Amino acid sequence: MPTAVVTGAGGLIGAECVREFVRRGFDVIGLDNDMRRRYFGPAASTQAVIDALVTTLPEYRHVAADIRDEAAVDAIFSGARDLELVVHAAAQPSHDWAASDPRTDFGVNAVGTMNLLEATRCHAPDATFVFMSTNKVYGDLPNGLPLVELETRLELDPAHPYAAEGIDDSMSIDRSMHSLFGVSKAAADLMVQEYGRYFGMPTVCFRGGCLTGPAHAGAQLHGFLSYLMRCAATGEPYTVFGHGGKQVRDNLHCADVVAAFLAFHAAPQAGAVYNLGGGRRSNCSVLEAIGLCELITGLEVTWQLEPTARMGDHMWWISDLRPFQADYPAWEVRRGVEAILREIHDHNAERWLPVRAAAA
Repeated sequence: MPTAVVTGAGGLIGAECVREFVRRGFDVIGLDNDMRRRYFGPAASTQAVIDALVTTLPEYRHVAADIRDEAAVDAIFSGARDLELVVHAAAQPSHDWAASDPRTDFGVNAVGTMNLLEATRCHAPDATFVFMSTNKVYGDLPNGLPLVELETRLELDPAHPYAAEGIDDSMSIDRSMHSLFGVSKAAADLMVQEYGRYFGMPTVCFRGGCLTGPAHAGAQLHGFLSYLMRCAATGEPYTVFGHGGKQVRDNLHCADVVAAFLAFHAAPQAGAVYNLGGGRRSNCSVLEAIGLCELITGLEVTWQLEPTARMGDHMWWISDLRPFQADYPAWEVRRGVEAILREIHDHNAERWLPVRAAAA
């Protein structure tokens, strides 16, 4: 039976990988030491998800290892039999948190990735290595695109080459401000590419937009749609940071993300790079997302505008999915923003609605 290693196994993407890989016949080793609790507090802890995976999936083995620990990572990989697939989804994911503790941010995102790559090269060099990168590797360069202000969103000038389908991976990652988080992820991204090109390993960087789903433990600093829907359902105030709430994000369901991983694994390449998000099929501004949350919950969202935008934050991002779909034509975006938000709401309503009732 083949083995898969998944880092960040208790997180949104990691847990979806674990469940799907087990369903497809893999033995799965998951690494997660619940750093998300340290980053964002108890509400963002992954421990409940980890416990559920351990309890319900006998093919899953959990290791509470820190990917910064080189020896621990090497021991896990040296003991993995028939290792065929590595998905690296563990990360420190927040701009703002990175600035509060740059050493931890870089250690997790960059050094941790290096440890995983080297362990894979030493013990399973033919295993597919999937890295969950980020569109923040482009820094704030997208903010130089010619944008037009519409009633509920910013939109790219229709004459621009990116307007029809979104931003592709030909955009430079240089001469821009990334945030410290963006830099640590870019360092990891480049190293994953280099292990593919230099050593001939089958590696891929998926530069994600907003990735989401019903089990996302959203927090103010990370997890846009999940956190917004939680605020809508519970009555907790929501803060919009800058741009009048008209900044645009594309949003991709975690199941569609994992489907992309598996498509690549079925026909891997060395040193591949793709932008991955909802594309033109699934995107919204913050204002539009607030409106959809109000439509779905039947409740008014309490929100306020903080005029100062987050440093390095994108004003408009939609991923061009054509390069990936050209190589893997069977893959597609299967859910739009409204469907994703309804699934988030329905999955969590029993837990969230009593919070609003208690506050009323």
